Amino acid sequence: MNMPDVVKAFFEVDRRNDMDAVARTFAVDAVVMDEGAFHQGAAAFRDWWAEAKRKTQYVAEPLDATVNGNRSFVRAKVSGRFPGSPVTLSYTFAITNDKITKVEIR
Repeated sequence: MNMPDVVKAFFEVDRRNDMDAVARTFAVDAVVMDEGAFHQGAAAFRDWWAEAKRKTQYVAEPLDATVNGNRSFVRAKVSGRFPGSPVTLSYTFAITNDKITKVEIR
């Protein structure tokens, strides 16, 4: 699958529920947009990620990916404890200097 190493690492450590390792894939001032909410910075990111894992115990499995410049687009099957599980979500990553600077999940 065509994904930058940092995006592969994001999905691998997310699957292992390793919050510290997931946080290391992001730039310090990274932005996450998920479920209509905007989270910026390390503390906001950690709170968002920990709450999502606690609430839904989700697992994201990449299905396909493409890269265009510094953007990576990944469709992933996301399953967990939430209505309609599993669903296919689209992740759009912006990457700078091998760090995720922005991810939008729809």
